[in-house]
Amino acid sequence: MVRKVALVLCIAAQSALAETRRLILTAAGHRVVSAMSIPEVEQAGANNDFDVAVIGQGIPAKEKLRIIELVRRACPTSKILELHTTPSGRTLPDADDWLPVPAEVPSDLAERVTALAKRKTSPRKKSKAKSAER
Repeated sequence: MVRKVALVLCIAAQSALAETRRLILTAAGHRVVSAMSIPEVEQAGANNDFDVAVIGQGIPAKEKLRIIELVRRACPTSKILELHTTPSGRTLPDADDWLPVPAEVPSDLAERVTALAKRKTSPRKKSKAKSAER
């Protein structure tokens, strides 16, 4: 079985978590670009076509919503994996997958990213609500 190497955008609120996720995903064979702020997400999206974007659990809900919008615009076929803590729950209903995590990085992060990278999807159509806003 040939494993797809994914180009992954990993967005985190803390550099230690970003580095841990990068190490886990790199060990699983993926290429990782880390971002710690909205400007870094914008720059990464302008320079890369990501297969998967992992949005960390420590990012405030409003920022997560802005990040998913930026990623979808820059990389329309990118899949979104939202990490969330069980108490806070999911904040991104438009994500492609969700992974409840403890305070540390989950052991199945690499497997989830690999599975999302293998999914075949076409670019998303803009919803009527989004089109009406513009």
